[in-house]
Amino acid sequence: MNIIEIDFPEDSASERLDQFIANSIAELSRASVHRLIAAGEITVNGLEAKPSLKLKGGEHISVNLPPPESCEADPEDIPLDILYEDSDVIVVNKPAGMVVHPGAGNSHGTLVNALLGHCTDLSGIGGAIRPGIVHRIDKDTSGVIIAAKNDHAHQSLALQFKEHTIKRVYFALVFGSPKTDTGHISSAIGRHPVDRKKMSSKSKYGKEAVTHWKVLARYEGVTLMRLRLETGRTHQIRVHMSEAGYPLVGDQLYGTESRLMAIRDTRVRALLKSLSRQALHAKTLGFIHPTSGQYLEFDTDLPEDMQRVLQQMEVQQQNSEGVCS
Repeated sequence: MNIIEIDFPEDSASERLDQFIANSIAELSRASVHRLIAAGEITVNGLEAKPSLKLKGGEHISVNLPPPESCEADPEDIPLDILYEDSDVIVVNKPAGMVVHPGAGNSHGTLVNALLGHCTDLSGIGGAIRPGIVHRIDKDTSGVIIAAKNDHAHQSLALQFKEHTIKRVYFALVFGSPKTDTGHISSAIGRHPVDRKKMSSKSKYGKEAVTHWKVLARYEGVTLMRLRLETGRTHQIRVHMSEAGYPLVGDQLYGTESRLMAIRDTRVRALLKSLSRQALHAKTLGFIHPTSGQYLEFDTDLPEDMQRVLQQMEVQQQNSEGVCS
């Protein structure tokens, strides 16, 4: 059992017990705090307490974190594009189509299976299904992802994600052409009120989500965008861009077929149609190393499927300019 001792500051404003613990221990959500309280694993001044207990200052809180579950995901010999690795972290360029961790219908072939086949020292905080996993990117999104190899590294990285200090930059192809070259989108994102497969800003219980964007290139009907995440909500970029009127190319969940059919160039349209996933790539990831304190940043090239589309659109644009001149 891992015991964490916390003192609530004397001069702090009153705060709920569950909220204070969730804010103080990066790897614990409010729901997991409630479960620990119900199990008697959290005490205040040696006594069990309710989640709603108002802390007034000077209380001593003890949190008993259960030992990590034994890892149930099977190691698999799956090639990995490793960008960096040491005794604390491993940074991987994940291909599109690879699920991050096992789940319903995806018990094999995941990033976790590949990581277990490559190394045996993943953090146990993620539990039996998600050892070492600090954050996720969608199955059909390619790009940089980091995993932790020990609990110290996991806690450090989880805190950086929670405090929004991790640098995360994505490149995306979207339908349409924004009126300005830069901007940002801010909304609360949560589960869609009707379609449970989707996320939406119309959710009753959404969490703040902020995306900063910049136009990199404009083509006929399609724009290449650089997107920097200030927060990291599920499907954040896909939701923000779709609701702004610029759905991602290839996004079967948030896009529409009509945007594709509006592309006049048949070769470009065929390439766009051939994309079997949303055209989204986690290009850059920057973080403070958990042990050395050094800032590390990793950048990746666009995957081949997105590059093919860009090359054809460049050709089409040059041909159009040649005709006009």
